Amino acid sequence: MSENPPPTALVTVEARGCTCPIPIIRLAQRLHEVPIGAVIAVTADDPAASPDIPAWCRMKMHEFLAEVPAYPGSAFHIRRMY
Repeated sequence: MSENPPPTALVTVEARGCTCPIPIIRLAQRLHEVPIGAVIAVTADDPAASPDIPAWCRMKMHEFLAEVPAYPGSAFHIRRMY
């Protein structure tokens, strides 16, 4: 049984080539661009993004949906909760 793909992101924040904490800063700056309940994605290739983005989501009470390979790096899908 395969997992369902994450919902389509309304906005994608490009943070490839940036090191921590820039991907999270860009996510925080642009989160307001999607309505509550919608999905935003961050593309990043910094290895620190894999633990940092889900941790930020837990801390800020947004829903971390998935990390999807997106060469180079990954696309991190987040549902805005408030």
